[in-house]
Amino acid sequence: MKKTIFVFSALIISLLVLFKLGEYSFISGNTSIEIVISIVAIVFLGIGLYINRRKAQSVREPNHVDFKKVKTLGISDREYEVLIEIAKGLSNKEIGKKLHISESTIKTHVSNLLVKLNAKRRTQAIQIAKELSLIPQ
Repeated sequence: MKKTIFVFSALIISLLVLFKLGEYSFISGNTSIEIVISIVAIVFLGIGLYINRRKAQSVREPNHVDFKKVKTLGISDREYEVLIEIAKGLSNKEIGKKLHISESTIKTHVSNLLVKLNAKRRTQAIQIAKELSLIPQ
């Protein structure tokens, strides 16, 4: 968080410096306003490319899912599919429509997941599943 605040503070300061430099150049008549605007645009293009590159690097790091642990806990393939859909925030009815199974079957899978993950609520099951690397974070 501190790093983000520092970066944006530096951007604001550099923008102010560029505007003051542009104002000085325009008043003194040494440079036309188009050159100043071009400099500002190039600086912000460079900053945008830098931020995009850093963001792309953080996105490339894959979330590791431990499928061996899924099998060790005895979670079936269908229960795992239900767990993924619960993590997306879908209701039992929505999960049933998506997976083409009845709502009562979804309830059975959810209760089995709660027992296998030793959780009391769906949200707690998702939290435990993320901690155990059963689902992507």
